[in-house]
Amino acid sequence: MKLPASQGKVFDFSIMDGSTNSLDDVSAGSSADFPDRTCLMEVRLQAQEDEITLLKSSLADALRKLRLHDQQMLLLKQHLIAVNPGAARSLNQVCCADGLSRSCRLSSSSQDGLCHPGSSPVTNSTGEENGQRPTAKLPGPALRPSSQDRATQTEITLQSLGPGSERVPLALTRAVQSLSLEDALPEGLSVVQESLTKGLEELRVLEEEEGEDEEDEHREEGAGGRTKDPSWTPGVEEAIQPTRLVRRVGAEDQCPSPLPPIMEEEKKPLVRRNSERLMKETPERTKQKLAKKAASSANLLTRSPSLESRAKELISSPGSQGSSRGRTTQGQSIKMFIRGRPITMYIPSNIQNYEELKMDLPAEKLELDWVYGYRGRDCRANLYLLPSGEAVYFIACVVVLYHLSDRTQRHYRKHTDCVRCLAVHPDKVRVASGQTAGVDKDGKALQPFVHIWDSVTLATLQTIGPGTFERGVGSVAFSQSDSGAFLCVVDESNEHMLSVWDWAKGTKHTEVKSTNEAVLAVEFNPSDSSNIITSGKSHVHFWTLAGGALTKKQGIFGKYKKPKFILCFVFSLTGDVLTGDSEGNILTWGKSRADTKTLGKGAKETFQIMRQMRAHEGSVFTLCVLQGGALLSGGGKDRKIIRWSADLAPERECEIPEQFGAVRTIADVDGEELLVGTTRNAILRGTFSDGFVAVVQGHVDEMWGLATHPSQNVFLTCGNDRQLCLWNAEEHSLDWSTTLEESGLCADFCPSGTVVSVGLNTGRWLVLDLRTREVVSDLTDGNEQLSVMRYSPDGSFLAVGSHDNFIYIYSVSESGRRYTRFGKCTGHSSFITHLDWSKDGKYIMSNSGDYEILYWDVAGGCKLLRNRYESKDREWASYTCVLGFHVVGVWLEGSDGTDINALCRSHNERLVAMADDFCKVHLFQYPCPKPKAPSHKYEGHGSHVTNVCFTSSDSHLLSLGGKDTCILQWRVTGSPSGGAREHAASTSSSTSTNSPEPGM
Repeated sequence: MKLPASQGKVFDFSIMDGSTNSLDDVSAGSSADFPDRTCLMEVRLQAQEDEITLLKSSLADALRKLRLHDQQMLLLKQHLIAVNPGAARSLNQVCCADGLSRSCRLSSSSQDGLCHPGSSPVTNSTGEENGQRPTAKLPGPALRPSSQDRATQTEITLQSLGPGSERVPLALTRAVQSLSLEDALPEGLSVVQESLTKGLEELRVLEEEEGEDEEDEHREEGAGGRTKDPSWTPGVEEAIQPTRLVRRVGAEDQCPSPLPPIMEEEKKPLVRRNSERLMKETPERTKQKLAKKAASSANLLTRSPSLESRAKELISSPGSQGSSRGRTTQGQSIKMFIRGRPITMYIPSNIQNYEELKMDLPAEKLELDWVYGYRGRDCRANLYLLPSGEAVYFIACVVVLYHLSDRTQRHYRKHTDCVRCLAVHPDKVRVASGQTAGVDKDGKALQPFVHIWDSVTLATLQTIGPGTFERGVGSVAFSQSDSGAFLCVVDESNEHMLSVWDWAKGTKHTEVKSTNEAVLAVEFNPSDSSNIITSGKSHVHFWTLAGGALTKKQGIFGKYKKPKFILCFVFSLTGDVLTGDSEGNILTWGKSRADTKTLGKGAKETFQIMRQMRAHEGSVFTLCVLQGGALLSGGGKDRKIIRWSADLAPERECEIPEQFGAVRTIADVDGEELLVGTTRNAILRGTFSDGFVAVVQGHVDEMWGLATHPSQNVFLTCGNDRQLCLWNAEEHSLDWSTTLEESGLCADFCPSGTVVSVGLNTGRWLVLDLRTREVVSDLTDGNEQLSVMRYSPDGSFLAVGSHDNFIYIYSVSESGRRYTRFGKCTGHSSFITHLDWSKDGKYIMSNSGDYEILYWDVAGGCKLLRNRYESKDREWASYTCVLGFHVVGVWLEGSDGTDINALCRSHNERLVAMADDFCKVHLFQYPCPKPKAPSHKYEGHGSHVTNVCFTSSDSHLLSLGGKDTCILQWRVTGSPSGGAREHAASTSSSTSTNSPEPGM
């Protein structure tokens, strides 16, 4: 799930006001060419930022002047009509004869910052444009609200004030307007002449001021000693076409009327200024320009905290809401960047001030309630029975103490990565557990260590080895004859360093290189703490501790075939060493006298094989000595447990069911009853006569699929081991499991609760009856793996998200037993990762592998909703999409887009749980729309957390580990709702106690 950090990270969040047609609103139609546009934009903006600011400042000045101009013109015209109605008719005739009555259209998505003329829209008699609603008629010039579709252009028209008058085009030049007014004056009207003369004089003053401003700008450009050829355009620049209106619809100003058009004879082809030209301008000249325009552009210089947000503001300005005062804006949007890709999310209408939102820790917390699974597939000697009646074993980062009679669990949780080995002190109270090194989120190796802790209080007594062991701790053992004063540790470095510790003091007694081959077991001689034995790949080593140093002697196989692995060994009551190997043999080792005849006078005693006995077909995985001296052996391939007498004569045997795998380890309960750990991560309890039943079960490979029942406290899991399991969260047990033909990757319960759908890794998906486990439907969509199955709230539709970039929609009938293809959602440019239904069951929100957020109108024919602004207030029946406004805060700073694997909102909509790539489960308040929202963090998994889900009553949260094959069930505490309190009564007989979690 990790990607190289160089490919990008979540760098920035920014806020956009009123931006319903922002440039970074990436949809299916624009996602392909967006990266190139973004790169080009960044190159241009770095060099042209000051020039564009000056341009907007100039526009603001011109708009202010034109506002005065238009107000004066309206007053003059009203006065003229009041005095001489015939003047208005003459004025209209002149305007029509000019031929400039066409309307101007403005593009709200023009990338050069100017508005280009477009073809005249079709306007019907009711004022509707292309079938759209007519805009409200306002006195003076009126603007249509900018469309939320960036491709939509807006028409600007001027409405006459007189009753029954015709619409006057806005595209009248000042010269035409002045000429028409003067020609319309009747002779002898001195009062009107005086008023008009005064008004025209003011207009000339305004025009002269504008001309002076334009001349100043031309002089500043000419001072550089260069004359730019209008026909030449740099390769990295785009020509700016002549335009009639120099104000973009949606600019942030309060002017009620746009600029008049540029005179035809004054039109010039404009080009973007070269960056070299900007670099030659001195900072002093730039400051002078900015100071000159500061007064009129103060409201336009709002800066966003990033280059990308500035590009958004300058290139796709927020749409104006019209010229009337008091009209509300369309709201705000925020955007985040993942690996350089902008993701825009619109703020719902019920949030008035986004900046003032405060993100707090949720009042609820999580407590580890139950751990499902056992690590037997690749670990040995990790199951023991304590005098308290508890079986102690481990999975992921948790050491579990499971009471066999009470069926309760306690958990030791001080490890920071996967536990790999376990040893019990001779007093049967203290326990040593060693862990692997692991890595942090930056890939840096962490230090492995060994914890010695009290199994009664769960208190850590000693931690040894930080900075000493490499990669991890492979094996640990307490000494026996000296009341467990020493601890022997073998790490997983290349030399497999063997060290002896005085664990009470935390000091290392001695250390030596063991072997370059794998070491699988280590033990002290129970009668002599100076003797230590290790075994592993093709070796048995006998160590002697003397004078603070360890010396080694190799076991001699002699005439016997050397096995590939010595997997286990024990000490018999007579002091002999019995080993089990990969050839299925039990070998008896003894000490022989020095062979002085062959080896000479300096020969020393050796350890040799005294006896070989064929015990199992396949490997001998474990040996266990009973109190009376009898021996138990567990086989691999034959899955048999055999009881041997003290002189190694077979007495009894039994075979464990195939579904549980081979025997990994055996623990004696009372001489008759046994605990058996298996290679398929199960712990069995039973006797030779009555057989064995599973008390602990789990998956054996990576899990991804997780679904909770809509009304009962049961949940379903599936994974790469092809096992589909239904668990009871109240009884903490496995109700049933079945084997699939392929890996199961996703699942969901039908709202009726009678069937469940499971998506497989080949595009195939099944629907099973929960009671009979019968497959009631078997369908296939595409040939790639399925990533999400989701029923609509009323169960009438099923959405199937695939890695072929499509979402397949099925209509559901007969209580989830009949499925008919309804449609297909096409538009994503990468594989589907998450999806959710709206509460009315008509719409879908979906995420994809390239960080898209798309919305679909399922009821309308599975259509893509290209205007995402319309979905900002939609309510969702579930919230599992990792990208969305309501869950922006779950993304940590520096995330690369793959760090969050799953999230889930609680049914009461108060909490959201998140599963990350760093073995942690996070609990946030919901919603959490602001970056860096605080959360409660919980450890326990030893691998990336693949999925999380709340139970139907929100009383518990379930989380899946990836490679650690662990299911953790968390109890939600501190909830003000009654769901957790009601559930507590039903689980009072099945409680859990935990050691304090690190960092809590």
